[in-house]
Amino acid sequence: MPLPIGELTLGDYLGPLGIRTAVVGKTHMVPDREGMARLGLNDSTEIGIRVGQAGFDAYERDDGLHPNGLLVKKGGKLAYNDWLRSKGYDGDNPWNDWANAAEGPDGELLSGWHLKNSNLPARVREEHSETAYMTKRAQEFIEEMGDVPWLCHLSYIKPHWPYMAPAPYHDMYGPETFTPIVRSDEERQDPNPVFKAFMGMEVSETFSRQGVRETVLPAYMGLIKQIDDHLGHLFAWLEETGRDRETMIVFTSDHGDYMGDHWMGEKELFHEVSVRVPLIIYDPRGEADTTRGSSCDALVEAIDLVPTFLDATGAPSAGHRLEGRSLQPILFGETPENWRDAVFSEIDYAFYAARATLDVGVSDARGYMLRTERWKYVHFKGFPPQLFDLENDPDEFEDLGRHADYKEIRQEMHTKLLERLTDRKNRVTMTDEGVHALRRDEDETGILIGKWES
Repeated sequence: MPLPIGELTLGDYLGPLGIRTAVVGKTHMVPDREGMARLGLNDSTEIGIRVGQAGFDAYERDDGLHPNGLLVKKGGKLAYNDWLRSKGYDGDNPWNDWANAAEGPDGELLSGWHLKNSNLPARVREEHSETAYMTKRAQEFIEEMGDVPWLCHLSYIKPHWPYMAPAPYHDMYGPETFTPIVRSDEERQDPNPVFKAFMGMEVSETFSRQGVRETVLPAYMGLIKQIDDHLGHLFAWLEETGRDRETMIVFTSDHGDYMGDHWMGEKELFHEVSVRVPLIIYDPRGEADTTRGSSCDALVEAIDLVPTFLDATGAPSAGHRLEGRSLQPILFGETPENWRDAVFSEIDYAFYAARATLDVGVSDARGYMLRTERWKYVHFKGFPPQLFDLENDPDEFEDLGRHADYKEIRQEMHTKLLERLTDRKNRVTMTDEGVHALRRDEDETGILIGKWES
């Protein structure tokens, strides 16, 4: 979806401080071309380029998916493909034919888009794979910055479909290393209608078949191991150059992957395997020494990262616009006041086959989740809710969304969800200080409202 032209990103917040911000790797930030045209902006102007890059400095953005048809639609240009060709990989689309394809016994191409090929090695050499390339490009960006302060969003494309890893990562892991699948026949007995529709999508039915998860997992786990190794090389380089002493490192993810858990195949709904993600922060500042090496079980959301970076760089807080909260107090060993007691997630499933199955309009395909320490409540527009007792049912097998005994819990969680939704920031173009100043200005300019006499 295009990012509305008025929305601010990290580049917009940090740019005024002289901080260079770049995305290296995957991003789905699409320019708001309609908004740009309305304001007379295009890619030939400096501001047009910046808005088209979603506020970031242009460097190595790559949305990660380049099958032949989509690559042609996007104009056929891909920096990674150019680099692969310079390394001797031929063809119009080496991403598709080398990095995400294997080779059959007779030399035929076996596409990574077909899950049955996932446990085969990609044709590309490991040092020329997407993970290796993006790590190299991140290091080059950091080197080019010199003494200029910077923020690099190194966004690895893998692990992601097409699930295909280069040797030796394609077969490092076997069945003895797999965690047990998280699903129960109980989930398929009178399921929530939305959950049922998602379980009925092709990707879910495929991953529910015997043997599919077992074929894909070696590649999936190998791709994670490959990221671990390349991050290790990058961190070692930061240490060798002394940059580790002045670089905050945040490792996280956008979502989990069902891989057959809960009879699902991808990422769409709100089970823990999908919405719960890793978050590891290395803060080199001395104030963080008290928490170094420790873990924290506070309820944290991805939107907390932007205010954390603003705190770390000394940028204005933008509290009138940002709904997340800075994690800096937690990093410094402090106890933040009034920390949230629930985390929020949402989905617009208008683009999925499940919407057609449910026969709902594109504006009605909405779902919202609120999760406390014990309860997880999911509200689907036009359908019954879901409710899970995470204390007694940590695997989320028993949906209490229609159980008569839990009506009060559902109402309590629904009220909390409504509060969260109504707490969203709407007055985003004026700070709280600006509101106070405007009220004072009215008094000073002689505006009189409701006065009867002097």
